[in-house]
Amino acid sequence: MRALIIDDERLARQELKSLLAPYHEVEVVGECANADSAVLKIAELQPDLLFLDIQMPGKNGFDLLQDLEQVPEVVFVTAYDEHALRAFEVNALDYLLKPVQAQRLAETIRKITTREKAEIKESSPVNSQAELLRETDQVFVKDGEKCWFVKLEDIRLFESEGNYVRIFFQTNHPLILRSLNYLDERLDPKVFFRASRKHILNLRWIEKVENWFNGGLMVTLRGGEKVEISRRQASRLKEMMSL
Repeated sequence: MRALIIDDERLARQELKSLLAPYHEVEVVGECANADSAVLKIAELQPDLLFLDIQMPGKNGFDLLQDLEQVPEVVFVTAYDEHALRAFEVNALDYLLKPVQAQRLAETIRKITTREKAEIKESSPVNSQAELLRETDQVFVKDGEKCWFVKLEDIRLFESEGNYVRIFFQTNHPLILRSLNYLDERLDPKVFFRASRKHILNLRWIEKVENWFNGGLMVTLRGGEKVEISRRQASRLKEMMSL
């Protein structure tokens, strides 16, 4: 697993690299001292795992995750235990308190290797759509003080609200500062269907499709949301679902 260390303290980065050295299953491919340089490094190196400090000058660790389209697995490493609950609320892989203890790091490595065995990820096909986000890709969502790591396959609906988009997963409906047109370009069209100017829905979450007015359709998702499809888009949906 390729890892990137992000921490504004040089000694902390060196100490963590030294502690990780015996673990051949984790390859440290780089390090960064701030969020801005980390965004560039992540794009360049495509790491599988981030060892991420939360409190840093300028943008903090949560701000960094919010800037990423696709988020690797994350282990938070910080001296501020007040952030522990918040870190676990976003479902991070693990949380390490500075100074990092060798025994505690060993537990983290065990979690990493266990998850790798449990979730065998399919390699990305090399084609013209390689830049599209896949269902199994993970995104970071922050709405006020609440934060989540969410796999795209778990998002059933995107709904436009002005300059924001509300996303629907589990019982949560946070807003993100993205346009629906932007998401339409980045999401896999085989999975995510542009139902209207206001909605993109996950085809795998469709529970029921009914005929509606003027040749349109009414789609009900497994979360209970209903989305009206125009006659023009209804034809496309029927083709995709072989209705």
